[in-house]
Amino acid sequence: MAYYTIVLLGAGRVAQHLGPALAQAGHKVLHVWSRTQASAEAVAATIPGATAGTDPRRLPPADLYVLAVPDGAVPQVLAAAEFAAGAVVAHTAGALPLSVFAAHEQVRGGVLYPLQTFSPGRAIEWQTVPLCLEAADAPALALLRAVAASLSSDVRLVNSAQRLQLHVAAVWACNFPNHLLGISRALLAEANLPWSLLHPLIRETIDKALSELPFAVQTGPAVRHDDATLARHEAALVGKPAWQALYKDLTVSIQQAVGAAASNNEGAV
Repeated sequence: MAYYTIVLLGAGRVAQHLGPALAQAGHKVLHVWSRTQASAEAVAATIPGATAGTDPRRLPPADLYVLAVPDGAVPQVLAAAEFAAGAVVAHTAGALPLSVFAAHEQVRGGVLYPLQTFSPGRAIEWQTVPLCLEAADAPALALLRAVAASLSSDVRLVNSAQRLQLHVAAVWACNFPNHLLGISRALLAEANLPWSLLHPLIRETIDKALSELPFAVQTGPAVRHDDATLARHEAALVGKPAWQALYKDLTVSIQQAVGAAASNNEGAV
């Protein structure tokens, strides 16, 4: 397996996990750039031999430059950084198209998008993380594929349009459910009930959704059109108008989805 020299631009959650993972996979992470020296040094300290800095015009030569910065910062970093002509530069964003590199003809753009949620203190099993790749040319793609394969056993070619749809789906699968679980926990706390009460229900819900078609196994008062229970739930949320509105919207969405699924099944042989 080939190993490469890499410069990491960014010091946020993705960089904090990706930098050490690249080093553990055998690559030489030469340098960590960030807008603040303290942030750059904090990530560099987790990577043997890496230096840290805040000047994007003084990046060392490398096989690959990885932009692990927020989506909105990628154009600014590209405009500020000085890369050698022909350098392979890849961002890690889910919703940002490959065309973000179009105005920077001196670099060969690419995408190395890890489909995972990253939080401080949480270990990531990189071998199971889908890594979605895209590149402007075949040699750049080959480099990204080699780097990705050193991290994960699930490496896929995903174009910009697909990746945008994937990112939207990921928000529905991760960010929104996490928010709803937060609401559930807060409601239990108000009733002086332990969060652990919901753990078996949450586990069964996730297991079932992973093994079945989620719309087909939907349960609850919305599916049953149990208007009396729905009204009681909405009344219980009267002091929380935002959550009450969300409850109503999700109820309507569930009923529409289940209705559409039933209509489709009626026409099936």
